[in-house]
Amino acid sequence: MNTGRRIAWAMMLWLGCLGSLRGAEQWVDELARMPLVHPVRELNRSNCVQTVLGSFTSNGVVKAVIFMPGATDELYFFRRAKAQLSGTAPTVLDAVQALTNQTLIRATFKAPFLLFHVAGDALEANISVKNQARWERLCKIPFQEHTYFDDRDWDHVQPLLRDRIGVDLRPWRYTRASWHFYRHSYAGWNLNCQEAIQATCLAGGTRATINRGSVLFEGPPRGSHPEGK
Repeated sequence: MNTGRRIAWAMMLWLGCLGSLRGAEQWVDELARMPLVHPVRELNRSNCVQTVLGSFTSNGVVKAVIFMPGATDELYFFRRAKAQLSGTAPTVLDAVQALTNQTLIRATFKAPFLLFHVAGDALEANISVKNQARWERLCKIPFQEHTYFDDRDWDHVQPLLRDRIGVDLRPWRYTRASWHFYRHSYAGWNLNCQEAIQATCLAGGTRATINRGSVLFEGPPRGSHPEGK
């Protein structure tokens, strides 16, 4: 890691955005190798998610980048998340640093996911396993080589999950039960179905129950999320 990257990494560590020293340096190094595919001078509600997710590439450490409900609220609902980028060839790491230094959005690596969130977001997927054998089988089923959801609702995500999981996946499309789900913004590489369920819960603000013959997603009332103040 060059001197500039070490300084950036040290600043992020001081802000409390990183996990263990070894794991932190690994994911920071990976993101530093990912140039932004559409270099911009400012990250804002019109380009932030698309720029970061579109620039995330396959690697050996981070399997998905997830914008959690608090982060997407900062961008789309409160419209107050704006971050300036400097340099002639910004990377995904530069975007992470800019967002964490200039907005209320934070970045935390919870292997194998990089989470963009605010203080009120729970950083563990809320999953209740009623059938352990089903849960373990999901770990062995590949989801997609490349997953890309940019502000996608449940009606878009549900059939993709259902077809790979191979069991009844509820709520069904076009039903009122999903109206309070947050729209999903995450990108992943080589996720298995277990990881895809976890990522979907984190992005959508939902909880999942794993049964023998079904997987049920549920969400809290939309107005219950903290404002990140």
